[in-house]
Parts: sequence; C-alpha cells; structure tokens
Amino acid sequence: MTYVVKQANTLASPLTGAADMTESADTARTDNMPGVADAADTAHAANVAVRNLTIRLGGNTVIENLDLDVQPGEFVVLLGPSGCGKSTLLHSIAGLIDVTDGSIEIAGEDMTWADPKDRRIALVFQSYALYPTMSVERNLSFALRINGTPKAEIARRVARAAEMLQLGPLLKRKPAQLSGGQRQRVAIGRAIVREADVFLFDEPLSNLDAKLRTELRRELKQLHQRLGATMIYVTHDQVEAMTLATRMAVMRGGAIQQFGTPAEVYARPANLFVATFLGTPAMNLVNGTLEQRDGALHFCTEQWRLDVSNYAFVDRFGESQPQSQPQSSPRPCVLGVRAEDVRIGPTQSEGAGERAKISLVEPMGNHRVVWLDYHGVQIASIDQSKTPVMPGDTLAFSLDSTHVSLFDAASGARL
Repeated sequence: MTYVVKQANTLASPLTGAADMTESADTARTDNMPGVADAADTAHAANVAVRNLTIRLGGNTVIENLDLDVQPGEFVVLLGPSGCGKSTLLHSIAGLIDVTDGSIEIAGEDMTWADPKDRRIALVFQSYALYPTMSVERNLSFALRINGTPKAEIARRVARAAEMLQLGPLLKRKPAQLSGGQRQRVAIGRAIVREADVFLFDEPLSNLDAKLRTELRRELKQLHQRLGATMIYVTHDQVEAMTLATRMAVMRGGAIQQFGTPAEVYARPANLFVATFLGTPAMNLVNGTLEQRDGALHFCTEQWRLDVSNYAFVDRFGESQPQSQPQSSPRPCVLGVRAEDVRIGPTQSEGAGERAKISLVEPMGNHRVVWLDYHGVQIASIDQSKTPVMPGDTLAFSLDSTHVSLFDAASGARL
C-alpha cells in the first residue's frame, strides 16, 4: 500500500524509526529549524480520541467512521489480519497519513492536521531504521541533539533509557555490531528518550525470532509498568495482544469489531470473527438451533442438546441480561466453546457425556490438544491429563455450559 505522507523534514527529528541517512545530512537539516524546542521535555500520559475517522487512499476506503478512545496510561493493542487498517490507523494518529474525514485528539487538543513534530508522540517502526554511521549512544540522542536539548539533559535521558533496556555495555557500538534484539531495543530506546505523551509501536517485534519476541514482549510490558505512559501497539500476533494489552481493539476491514480487555474479548467475543481469530486452537463452533424443550431453553443439534437457560444474552443496547422470553420457534444459531471448556474422559460410565472418536492428538509440552470427530464436526479439547490416548480411540466429552457463546447464524453477532 502506498501512503501519502508529510514532508520528510517534519519526520526526521521527532519520530523514531525515520529512514536512514547520514549524520552530516541530518545535522545540516537542523540549520533550517532555528530555535526548535525539545517537544518532550517532560513525560505526560495523554489520552487519544479518534472520532468518525475516515481514510481513503488511492480511491479505496481503508477506514470509515471509526471511533477509538485510549485513556491516559493505557497500553492499547490494535489486533487484526494483514490489510485490516490497523497500521493505517496508527500512522494517522502519528500524522503520517492525512485523514479524509473525522478528528484526532491527543491530550485533549485537536491534532487532526498538526504536523507530526507537534503531536508529542514517539513512533517505533517495524524496521529498526538505525543510523548505521552512529553509535548506539548517538542513535539514542540524535532527536534530542537536533532539537537543541541541553547536553546534561541528553545524558540523563540516554542513561535512563540505557538502564531500562540494558543497553549500557552497547553504547559505543555501531548497529552492525548488534543482534536483531539489541537493534530493536535501541529503536525503542530512541523513543523513550523523547519522553513523549504517546508511544506508538508498529509491529516492532515481527522481524525477530520466537525467543527474542518473547523476551522483548516481556521487556515492553515491564517498560510500560515503569513509565506509566500511553502506548498504542499494532500487531497481527494474538499472543502479543493478549499479553501486552490493557485493552485491545480487534479490527477487520477497517472497522473495530470489539474493544475491551483481553479477558473480556477472549471470554465474550462480540461476533464469529473475533471468536475464531483469538485462541489457539480457535473456538470450536457447532451449528444448531435455540429451542424451548422441557420448560428450558436448549441449544439443539440432530444428535444432542445443551441446556443454556442461564446464558447471559445481549440485548440491543449491548448490555447482558438473562433470557426471559420463550422462543416461539427454533432459531438458527452457532454455539462456540473454547477448547479448555471441552472436557474429555473415559467412556465406561453412563451419562458421562457425548462420545466421539479421536482424530488427532497434538502434544504441546505441558498439555495436549485432542481433536474429536463428532458426526463430522471437529472439536478440540485442551487436555492436561497423562492418560495415554491415540487416534481412533473413543472418548466421552462434555461442554461447560457456563462458558459457551451463542452467535446468530445469519449475522454472526453474539446473541
């Protein structure tokens, strides 16, 4: 995707992760910016409010009428598949993309048309984008130096960032002498020294291997706890989103499908897309109908039924309340249940539940995923027992009815 961005000279100094260029060229650029003050002398966690945002690029509507509220000090993660608009949203907040309609407020001020350098934000890109001719120390201090920050203050901020990110022994090295994880820490440190109101991260860990991602993910979470800063983070990795976020916005097709805490989104997905996008394995889905039988509300298939009388249905205002009105006729719906809420066991005892054959067993170290073939429907169960099981074995299984989700068969919305 091609973006129409602001002029390069507004991006080089205030935003981390700008394109590589020689130190001499950047130093010369400061001659054109006399009297520029450091945009981040002090750090203040700020709110971000996006209202009715619409962005069209090349005739295509990427985002339309989107609202997002980020509270001061929150760690908000924008999660979704490639092309869903999450990076476009982040770049519009940073001021790298002009909006078509709507507004963006940062710390209560309208920043919709403000230059990136005036937004008191720091941005970490997916690529490290470090200046190859500079040492780690000079990479960290570059934006402060060209903004005329006093030397003593630069030294304080660099020392603070280096301590936070364990970069002290690396300050004299050049980027070519660093590992991938070390380079990404430098890129993050370059944002920290600016002490901005809002920190923006555009998939900063996606270029790292699994072990480094896990380590830096933990460091980022600890960093947020120490700084107490407002952070907005883009990723397509659900593990990153679940572990880092204070709240997460699941996006699809330029729209936010659900915005809430990781626990809320995981336990009560707003629709089928969210239900299947989160979770490994994805939520089990079974087609059926809602029917009144024997004086209670049941989810029914041709083979079995489950009492869902205590299910908290969502009314048209989005609030949860017990189902009180009887179903006049069967209503097509989809039942969703997480793999950890599917219980399996031996088939000897009567009434132990439905029975199904094992189609696959996936050992995962501290647990295993047992796949059951139930009348052509594949149902996954997370099992932590040590009982030997093999494909072809028959097991009983039951569902925890207090942890199921019901979705409308036509719209996919949560019932």
